[in-house]
Order: sequence, then structure tokens, then C-alpha cells
Amino acid sequence: AVMLVELFFQAACVSLFFPGCQGRVYPGRKKPASFAVERRRVGPHVCFSGFGSGCCPGWMLSPGSGQCTLPLCSFGCGSGLCIAPNLCSCPDGEQSITCPEPPGTCGEYGCDLSCNHGGCQEVARVCPLGFSMVETANGIRCTDIDECLSAACEGLCVNTEGGFVCECGPGMQLSADRHSCQDTDECLATPCQHRCKNSIGSYRCSCRPGYHLHGNRHSCV
Repeated sequence: AVMLVELFFQAACVSLFFPGCQGRVYPGRKKPASFAVERRRVGPHVCFSGFGSGCCPGWMLSPGSGQCTLPLCSFGCGSGLCIAPNLCSCPDGEQSITCPEPPGTCGEYGCDLSCNHGGCQEVARVCPLGFSMVETANGIRCTDIDECLSAACEGLCVNTEGGFVCECGPGMQLSADRHSCQDTDECLATPCQHRCKNSIGSYRCSCRPGYHLHGNRHSCV
């Protein structure tokens, strides 16, 4: 009879949670965590369902903390910041469901969409240096700029694809600045049999006393 009373008392403890029953809970068994304790453990904006727990609608896991603290703005915030589900803080101080896009940063030729495995982004449409962009019925065409129309060459300007080069006339050579010309001292190459006198863009041969210059203007007879 004593055994039956003991079993009945234990059963009552399990089903009715009598205050005096705490000492009879089997050692090693943990109390079930309450809803409030579970909510604090996993962070805010957590919703529970029959299938477990997850982020509430409008929230997603923050990569840093792993908690549901990152709001979602399904319409995008443009130049603003998403501060709550579908609520943006805009640069002008207003809060709205979305913010206007910032002014285009692609310049006068507009944007192209550059896509790779990491996503897509707008990039400026530009032509290589020395080319200008022309809008045609078939799209964009890059045409070579004739830099010789404005280049400051002392001698002759020769337009090239994407650039230009300066050239100098006979007896002159291009300076280190690649624009101006300087005289070439032809006498350094000893073109004359006796004497050589350099001049701007040219030279002149002469002979020692007792000789006269040959008709070829270089030899002495």
C-alpha cells in the first residue's frame, strides 16, 4: 500500500507541478526552456512555427552576429539606407518605402551593364585614350581623334591611331620633349674630307690651303 501511495504522489508531481515536488525530479534532467529564454538566446525578430524557428518576415540573418537583425527593403533604398522592413532612411532626412536613385555617375556617354559571376554593375561607357565616342543608329562607335589639329609640334605632325608623333625636317632631330626640334651636328659623322662647318639644319665642307672643293661638295682636290 505504501508503494502505491508513493507512485501516486510522483505521478501527481509530474502532472500538477506541486510546489513540494521539486526535490523529486530525477537528477540529470533539465527544465524545459521557456519561450522568453529561447527568444533571448537566438535574438530579436525570431518567429516560431510548428516547423521550428526562423527570422520574422522582413528580417534576415546579419552576417556578423548570425541574428535576425538585418531589415529587408523589397523595393530597394536607392541612395538611402534600409532601417526597418520596407522603410528607408533617405539622404534628405526623409523616411520612405524607397529613396530616389542618386545622379548617374557614368558621365556624358551613359552606362553599360558589366556582369560576371559576382553580379552586375553599371560601368561608364568610355573609349580608349585618343578616341572620341559617337552615337550611331547601331550603337556606340569610337573614332580616332586627329591630335594634329591641336598638337604643338615644332616640325611636322603625323596623326596615328590613338595619338600622334612629331617629326623634324632634314638636318634636325626631335628633342627630348618629343615636340620641339633641334639641330643635328652632321660634322660629328665626318662627312667632309678636310674641314666641316655645321649650320642649322645643314653643314658645309671646305679644304685646306692649296686645295679646292670637288664638285661633289665633299672631297678636296
